[in-house]
Amino acid sequence: MVDGMTERTEISKSKIEPKKEECGDPKCFIHGNVKVRGQVLTGVVVSTKAKKTAIVERPRMIYVTKYKRYARTKSRYAAHNPPCINAKVGDTVKIGECRKLSRTKSWMIIEVVPKKE
Repeated sequence: MVDGMTERTEISKSKIEPKKEECGDPKCFIHGNVKVRGQVLTGVVVSTKAKKTAIVERPRMIYVTKYKRYARTKSRYAAHNPPCINAKVGDTVKIGECRKLSRTKSWMIIEVVPKKE
């Protein structure tokens, strides 16, 4: 997968290694009853101020036909951050599309991508 591209896959609970503790969150895709389906995106967590929510930012390049140039933009997604994953600010994460969890959340943090050394 090229950075910034989307991949459409069905995320199953068997692909993700669950942590040993149970989080008890009914909206967790590992321990709860929410299915992750649709797009899978990669981004960086920029805020975790809300309870069980992380703001994931994804930079993009958009071609502006009028000026025949590219413009830098970003997309920000509100994603559910289950206690068993608990992503922090600055982590690179994979988010998957799921059903609407609240007014703004329809994405779920699937895993924290390990940093390359």
